[in-house]
Amino acid sequence: MLGALQGFSTITAVIAVGWVLAHRGILGLEARQILADLAFFVASPALLLVVLAKAPVSEVLSGGMVVAAASAATVMAVAAAVARWRWRSGVGETVMAALCAGYVNSGNLGLPIALYVLGNVAYAAPVLLLQLLVLTPVSMTILDSQLPGARAGLAARITGLFRNPITLGALAGLVLSVTHVTLPPVLLDPLTLIGNLAVPCMLVAFGVALRLGQRPGEALDRIAVLALLKLVGQPLAAAGIGAALGLRGHALFVVIVMAALPTAQNIFTYSLRYQRAVYLTRDAIFVTTLGSAPVILLAALIFHGA
Repeated sequence: MLGALQGFSTITAVIAVGWVLAHRGILGLEARQILADLAFFVASPALLLVVLAKAPVSEVLSGGMVVAAASAATVMAVAAAVARWRWRSGVGETVMAALCAGYVNSGNLGLPIALYVLGNVAYAAPVLLLQLLVLTPVSMTILDSQLPGARAGLAARITGLFRNPITLGALAGLVLSVTHVTLPPVLLDPLTLIGNLAVPCMLVAFGVALRLGQRPGEALDRIAVLALLKLVGQPLAAAGIGAALGLRGHALFVVIVMAALPTAQNIFTYSLRYQRAVYLTRDAIFVTTLGSAPVILLAALIFHGA
């Protein structure tokens, strides 16, 4: 579990920096928004471009991708249905609830866990690419449609997709990967440097929100539903779907562990950008990050014993 503990401790440390800076009055809620905007409009697109440009896109066609897509779709559909018809949430809030339930931290947690727990960093690739190439663009398109002044109609949704910086970064990286084009260092190095800002900005903003925002613990019933879907529902769905597809042993363990990863930190950045379910998203990330380690440890113990 070294990889899992290392990943969780790193995230906790950077969040703690944001909390301390807010507690000391060095950063305020306005800084939280600035950090989130910097991550959304500049750093994250650069990061996605660099990551996808180097990613083996062929990995997205693996069995792991099928399980990841089906298990995510299952819990996201349940979360969306509950948010829309039980909680009477708006479209934007419903999208954020679905993302909280099914969009996993496949980057700064998924990569080290894939390496140290599963034995190969490539196991994170199907989930990473699925989220960057499918879930993110679709979610951004829906959320963009809810912004003030957004035009209605399919044409507006399609054009809006190509104006979103997150989607543009992902698409640019995909084009580079498919065409096997390597950027020269004069372009790649600054993009990499800017992209490296993304995760620290997200985590520091998250720490500020924990200290200065609405006190954690509000809407416990909703947080519980989303956490159960994320930490129990998605791994169980991955186990059932994987078994049905013939996965056994280590291959089945891989898809379960990847499904048991907590809600991704960048979902909080999206909630701030669109001002939808900010504190629900924050608390869902907090709870699932705390709860993910025991779930992954349990899965490791079960399969190790088998």
